[in-house]
Amino acid sequence: MIGKLKPYSKYKDSGVSWLGKVPAHWEVVPNRVLFYEINEQGFPEEQLLSVTITKGVILQNELISESSKKDSSRIDKSSYKLVQPGDIVYNKMRAWQGAIGISEYRGIVSPAYVVQRQNMNNIARYYHYLFRTPLFIKEAERWSYGITSDMWSLRPEHFKMIYSPLPPLPEQRAIVRFLDWAERRIRKAIRLRQKRIKLLEEYKQVLIHQAVTGQVDVRTGKPYPEYKDSGVEWLDRVPKHWEVRRLKFIATKFGSGITPRGGATIYVDDGIPFLRSQNIHFDGLKLENVVKIPRELHEILSETHVKPGDVLLNITGASIGRVCFVPENFVEGNVNQHVCIIRPDRKKVNSNFLASFLSIPDMQTEIMMQQSGASREGLTLDSIRNFTILLPPINEQEMIFEFINKKLKRIENIIFSDRRAIELLEELRTTLIAEVVTGKWDVREVA
Repeated sequence: MIGKLKPYSKYKDSGVSWLGKVPAHWEVVPNRVLFYEINEQGFPEEQLLSVTITKGVILQNELISESSKKDSSRIDKSSYKLVQPGDIVYNKMRAWQGAIGISEYRGIVSPAYVVQRQNMNNIARYYHYLFRTPLFIKEAERWSYGITSDMWSLRPEHFKMIYSPLPPLPEQRAIVRFLDWAERRIRKAIRLRQKRIKLLEEYKQVLIHQAVTGQVDVRTGKPYPEYKDSGVEWLDRVPKHWEVRRLKFIATKFGSGITPRGGATIYVDDGIPFLRSQNIHFDGLKLENVVKIPRELHEILSETHVKPGDVLLNITGASIGRVCFVPENFVEGNVNQHVCIIRPDRKKVNSNFLASFLSIPDMQTEIMMQQSGASREGLTLDSIRNFTILLPPINEQEMIFEFINKKLKRIENIIFSDRRAIELLEELRTTLIAEVVTGKWDVREVA
C-alpha cells in the first residue's frame, strides 16, 4: 500500500524553510494560532508523567520500570502542571532532541515541562507525529538557546513563533489513520526480527554449551558413547576420555595490567593498543575505539604484553566475566588492570576452546560466585588459576572450535541481516512519517 502513495497535484511555497513546499490547499500558521500554554497547578495526587525522546509522553512508573532511572520528582508536587489527554507536552531543555509528544493520559509533569493545549478542533495526534519528525526537531533546535547545548531551552514564547502546517481536518484524520496503520505494521515487523535475534542468541549459547561440555559429539551430532562422573556439581557427567583440570595446570601465564600514572593524558594517536574492559566481548576483540599508549611505555610494561592466542578475561566492573581469545593476526598490545591475560599452554589447550568454555552460562555463574573485594567486585588471579576446566584431547578441542565457529558464522550472518533490516525499517518509519505529515505524499485515498 505504501508503494501506491503519490504526491499531491498542486503545491505552493510554505514560506518556511523547514517545511519547503506544501499542498496548495494547506495553511501554514504559527503555533500560537494552534496552541496556548497551560499552567494549571495544585493537583499533587495525580499520576506522574514523563516525556521521553523515544516514546513521547509516558507514565513515569513505566519509565522507571523499564530502566535503571529512579524517581527524581519532588516530594511536594503542588507546583507540578496538570496535563489532560490530547495536550502537547515537551521538555524545555530537550525539545531540540525530540522530547515532545501528545499525552494520552491525565496526570502531572514537572514545572520544567511545557504544556500546550489546542486552540481549535484539530487532530492532536497529527501534531504528535509532526513534532517528533527530525525536521521539526531541527527547527526546535534553531529556536532553542542557552550558553551551551546542554543548557539550550525552547521557551513557550518561541514555540509559539514556529510555523506549522494546518491541513484540512478530514486530511489530518486520514494522515493519522494511515500513519497509525503503517506504524503498527512496521513495529510488528521490527518485533519479529528482534524476537528472532533473541532466539538465535539463546541458540548460540546452547550450541556452545553442548559442544564444550561434551553433551554432544560434534563429529556425529549425537551424545558420546560413554560418560563418567566429573566430580564437579555443575558439570555433572562428561565424556569418559575427557579430563577435568584446574586452569593453572594448562596455562603458562596469568596477569593483569595497570593504568599508568597520568590516566587518559598519556594516550596517543599513534601507538600501541591499550586494551580495556570495553574492548573485550564474547564475540571477539572490539578495536574500533581502542586507546593507544606510547611504544616506550609499552616496552616498560613488558609483563602485560598481549600475544596472539592469549585469552583475555574482564575481572572487574559490570562486564566481569566477559572473555575472548586474541586472534592470530593481532600484532601487539597491552592491558589495563581490569583485564586478565591468560596464556594457555598451546600443547594442552586450544585458546578458542578455552574462551568458549569460559563463556558458557554455568562457567559465568562460577565466575560471579568467585568475585571478592570490599570496595568493588572483582576476581583475584588466584581464583582464576583455580577455575575448573573441562579438557578434551587437543585435536578434539580444535574440531569443537571449528564446528562452533562454522555454526556461529551462519547464525551471525542471520543476526546481522536482521539488525540491518531493523535499521532500515526504522529509517522507513522516520522518512514515511516526515513525508506524509508535511504533505509530500497524499494518503487520502489509501487511508
